[in-house]
Amino acid sequence: MKTEWYFEDFYPGQDIDLGTRGVSEDEIVAFASAFDPQPFHIDRVAAARSIYGGVIASGWHTCSMMMRMVVDGLMAKSSSMGSPGLDGVRWLAPVRGGDTLNVHYQTIRVKASESKPDRGVVWSKWVAINQHGETVCTVEGMGMFARRALP
Repeated sequence: MKTEWYFEDFYPGQDIDLGTRGVSEDEIVAFASAFDPQPFHIDRVAAARSIYGGVIASGWHTCSMMMRMVVDGLMAKSSSMGSPGLDGVRWLAPVRGGDTLNVHYQTIRVKASESKPDRGVVWSKWVAINQHGETVCTVEGMGMFARRALP
């Protein structure tokens, strides 16, 4: 994998595999207890009676796991200057204890800044797929990256 990612390294159609991560039911309950304490996230009995038939991860937990994978697999080795925001988040299938998520960073569009020539914007879609091949979550947004120094 590249050790440094600059704006110029991104191109439309690019797909960067960020690897896999397992999730346990205990982790799901711990996250939700702190941040999203709905019964189907934290109460095994209530979750079993819910439409989900068992404990599922908070969508925010899924996004947080994806964020960690994006940072570890790409952003920590990049010229990232942060993000002005997200355009969309979709929770498409439940994430359960025992699942393994594979995350991909897909580059949708790139544009060099006209007003600030030291940077550019990358529009991307992050996709999390479980071990069954189901897409469980997508995140669409944009990030700012420094450009390589001009000669």
